[in-house]
Amino acid sequence: MKFIAEIDIMPHKELLDPQGKTVAKNIVNLDINGVEDVRIGKHITMNLEAASEEEAKEKVDLACKKMLANMIMETYSFTIQSV
Repeated sequence: MKFIAEIDIMPHKELLDPQGKTVAKNIVNLDINGVEDVRIGKHITMNLEAASEEEAKEKVDLACKKMLANMIMETYSFTIQSV
């Protein structure tokens, strides 16, 4: 079966996010007011094959832990859809 995984990787809330702070500080220059905080992360779309949805979840979880996310500094979440 074929699946599509949508993966979001974000820095831990406890860690400083310099990109997000820069955007939050300067967004007022675009006349966008009321923005209190911005966090910038990564979004990854992965197409994969697996025998079941459970196997697809295991593959994506392993990819996130071993390659896509820095587990010391980032958290991740994902959704899986069959195609």
